[in-house]
Amino acid sequence: MTDADPAAPLGFHHIRLELAREPQAPAGDPEAGYDILAPLTAERRLDAAVWREAPEKCRVRRFSHGATLAFGRLRHAAPDRWFLDFEPGDADDVHGFRLADERLETGEYVSLSTDDQMHTYVVARSEPV
Repeated sequence: MTDADPAAPLGFHHIRLELAREPQAPAGDPEAGYDILAPLTAERRLDAAVWREAPEKCRVRRFSHGATLAFGRLRHAAPDRWFLDFEPGDADDVHGFRLADERLETGEYVSLSTDDQMHTYVVARSEPV
């Protein structure tokens, strides 16, 4: 997911989220996070209209220290709820906190909830593919 994807529709971006500073990782952890292939608006927000046209193209990779832990999909639920879906059912879903409102551009921060814990990630990369 780090190279251009010729199958990705126009407006899609490679977004890399890396674990930001938190009590369990005082320096953050650039080797733990998510790679996301998703459509963004001109304001760099997730684009639900484009997502509806090609939801199967919205992919996610969870990584940690050189290993891929899981592949999944970016999902959208009305009205403005976004989540990362890795397996059938919702037990492993990763939910974004106000993700529809976040600008996904390099240097910004987003919060994701996993296993009932909120973690903050920095947008380390946000580039068109």
